[in-house]
Amino acid sequence: MAKFLDTAGINYYLQKLINGANHKLILISPYLKISDRLKQSIEDKDRMKIDIRLIYGKSEIELSENNWLKTLKGVRTSYCQNLHAKCYLNEKESIITSMNLYEFSQVNNNEMGIYVDKEEDYELYSDIMEEAMRLVRVSDEIEVSVKRISKNDQPTKAQISKSKGEGFCIRCKMKIKLNPMSSYCLKCYKEWEKVSNNDLQEEVCHICGRRNKASLNKPTCYKCYKSKKNELKFPSTEISNN
Repeated sequence: MAKFLDTAGINYYLQKLINGANHKLILISPYLKISDRLKQSIEDKDRMKIDIRLIYGKSEIELSENNWLKTLKGVRTSYCQNLHAKCYLNEKESIITSMNLYEFSQVNNNEMGIYVDKEEDYELYSDIMEEAMRLVRVSDEIEVSVKRISKNDQPTKAQISKSKGEGFCIRCKMKIKLNPMSSYCLKCYKEWEKVSNNDLQEEVCHICGRRNKASLNKPTCYKCYKSKKNELKFPSTEISNN
């Protein structure tokens, strides 16, 4: 029978799940940012040469995570577009939860989850594994490489976002897909729907992320609009230099 987990329970069973993997380990989470404690356990399993899959859904990987992944010999990392699930499995147990793999979630957030043991609930475990493997199949495996960037040469967050096809939600500044025709994250869009005013003033430019009087009709600053108007599709209202 499935077991309900609170935040402390998720931390305990997740560590137990990783440490208990002998043949297969699948970690599915939108954000590829892993706490130091879990990294140590993953490194140990990598030395055991078991099959380890990391599936993530946000296209930006921090430099430190990229370089850590490069040190692992047998870990296969894949990008799955629109991934929002958090699911962790080995060959005999699984966890479905709201918790990501990074330490902030594990320490600060109030999380919930369900733990499933294969022996106690074979059918449910099999359904979870089947869906996990489907995500593995539809994901694009990536190749990581070690990069060293001097402090003076480090790009700004805005530059990183633009180079990776990412923009900013014009209300909360969350990184989203670069698309001036859809410049809210899902949460802020649902809030905007209550008003449904295309000229409602927001906080930041969708492209560069700097403070700007933005709206659905004019989601970017004039400088970004001018530089990208021939590359991207914009709302019909032309953005003026104000």
